[in-house]
Amino acid sequence: MSILFVIIAIVAIILAITGGLVHALGFLLWVGIILLVIAVIAFLIRSISGRRV
Repeated sequence: MSILFVIIAIVAIILAITGGLVHALGFLLWVGIILLVIAVIAFLIRSISGRRV
């Protein structure tokens, strides 16, 4: 019975870590997309205005 408990505990820990990583990667993906959009907007504004900073 204790071996079964240990196996279940290990599987639960692995699933918890995997779920946390997937959630974090999803969050970082959205942050990356938002930063990319901001960079494109800044580039377009700089190109349209003709300013070289």
